[in-house]
Amino acid sequence: MTNGGNRMSSDQTQAVVDWLKSQGTKAARDGMARFAIPSDRAFGVSVGTMRKEARRLGRDHDLAQALWGTGWYEARMMAIFLAEPAWVTPAQMERWAGDFDNWAVCDTACFHLWDHTAHAWAKAEQWADRPEEFVRRAAFALIWALSVHDRKAADAPFVQGLARIEAAATDERNFVKKAVNMALRAIGKRNPALNAAAVASARRLAASTDTTARWVGKDALRELTGAAVTKRLAAR
Repeated sequence: MTNGGNRMSSDQTQAVVDWLKSQGTKAARDGMARFAIPSDRAFGVSVGTMRKEARRLGRDHDLAQALWGTGWYEARMMAIFLAEPAWVTPAQMERWAGDFDNWAVCDTACFHLWDHTAHAWAKAEQWADRPEEFVRRAAFALIWALSVHDRKAADAPFVQGLARIEAAATDERNFVKKAVNMALRAIGKRNPALNAAAVASARRLAASTDTTARWVGKDALRELTGAAVTKRLAAR
């Protein structure tokens, strides 16, 4: 890229950061604490406002990479909305996951970008045993996202996902256990066969001597054996 191109990219990145700063409010920034999102590197901009601006700007992978590098919460959210899924590499996913410091950016990356890439299943498998809280959360947020969005996937990868869920269900860290729970529930709502498999996993966890695993299993069972899910799956 030419020096002129570098200047243009830098100018565009700064323009987006300046715009985000202009849209932020102290009230919104203060309110982030209620949702366990750090606000020390945030402006206080709503997700709806960011998504609207991202649609106006259009996909721009270079800009997304530059915005991520600024470290601002909203700039990283914009990076996720602007990045081109086809251009995402496993190395980029590793870099971004290593920067995660909150559940909101983690889950947004999984649900609005990475689940549309060719690397999603591989990363879910690789990250399921990682020690970092938000990297491990990303593994199960990806399984959760793929359960909802990957309509063409066969049952087999989700059954493998259930094994990873059972293995991680003893992780008592709040942001991990909640993602594990949501992944289990999402798989169990996908179709009748996966519901049966997920219910079996949930029953094993509910009978565990581990407090966290027991909570994951019992909470999932309430939904997966409830009337609403049973009725919806029966209608398929």
